[in-house]
Amino acid sequence: MFDFIVVGAGFAGSVVAERIANLLDKKVLIIEKRNHIGGNCFDYFNESGILIHKYGPHIFHTVYKDVWNYLSKFTSWIDYEHKVLALINGKKVPIPFNLNTLYELFPKPVAKKIEMKLKNEIGDEKKISILKLKKSDDKDLKLLGDFVYENVFKNYSMKQWGRGLEELDPAVVERVPVFISRDDRYFQDRFQGIPKHGYTKIFDKMLSHPNIETRLNTDFKDVFNIYFQKGKIFFQEEEFKGKIIYTGELDELFNYRFGKLPYRSLKFVFKTIEKEFFQEAAVINYPNDFDYTRITEYKHLTKQKSKFTTFSKEYPQDYDKAVPGKDVPFYPIPTKSNHELYEKYRKLTLKFKNILLLGRLAEYKYLNMDLVIKNALNLFNEGIRNAG
Repeated sequence: MFDFIVVGAGFAGSVVAERIANLLDKKVLIIEKRNHIGGNCFDYFNESGILIHKYGPHIFHTVYKDVWNYLSKFTSWIDYEHKVLALINGKKVPIPFNLNTLYELFPKPVAKKIEMKLKNEIGDEKKISILKLKKSDDKDLKLLGDFVYENVFKNYSMKQWGRGLEELDPAVVERVPVFISRDDRYFQDRFQGIPKHGYTKIFDKMLSHPNIETRLNTDFKDVFNIYFQKGKIFFQEEEFKGKIIYTGELDELFNYRFGKLPYRSLKFVFKTIEKEFFQEAAVINYPNDFDYTRITEYKHLTKQKSKFTTFSKEYPQDYDKAVPGKDVPFYPIPTKSNHELYEKYRKLTLKFKNILLLGRLAEYKYLNMDLVIKNALNLFNEGIRNAG
């Protein structure tokens, strides 16, 4: 009955399903264990009429024109450029750390000296990683690197990941470098915005094709049987010979044969108050204070007009599939041993000719939304369409 089965209705699965249905005119079944489409991008209007992101703030940004053009088929955009503040030494300052942050937190003569050295050694409007600054032979640049590491990253990382930065892949620190610039935007990507009518509406349009059937509240284990020795997958008691695009946790697919892959989860505590705005920016980070990592106020993103405002506090926590409230895996934990464990599972998939892996969970990578969409389009074009 179905030519393709997609496990997961987030961006990875939905983009592939939409392309298959529209361009190949094939039938696609989407299996989603949650009670909604959209994955962690799911948003909805709360009782006060405020559009909130159930799983935390999602700001769309990309350097890929094809990704922006593709998504624009399903939404118009609110013009929005993300800015983030962080509470450091009692001051709310711009993040990523830039020249404005430097002058807010250092005495002016010291800041001026560091600015000149940054521009002379790295260049104006450039960026440099914290790790490189920490290893600098110049005492002033090393001072800056140590300061940013200690005050911006170290404690935030401990809260976010439940472990020190020294245990994580250096790419975690590389994601947010020091900018030698006065540009306070969190992202410098060419294309930035918030979907005008929300993310859920995008998924509604993507999956509205008659060739797509979506089954919510359905675990793939309830409809699949995997036979390792034969390298075959049975769907509803019959061997399924079509393609399966799997976007979930890979260790779960293989019944935790080699042990569980670790993930971090998040708890969001929402509050609505009768006030135009609660805070100065959409997101304020708290790297060194409180148990939560950040507070998001959603009206800054959506630019809604209301006498009410809703914000959420974000508490990182360990993922536990068996515990409600901790059962959403948000982030693969990027350590060497975890990647080695993931590779064992990935190699198992090679026994099955019809399994394709896609997305943050299935690939065990910390991927932004745009890269998930980019990878999904590439998989369709190269791994499905051209493969016949």
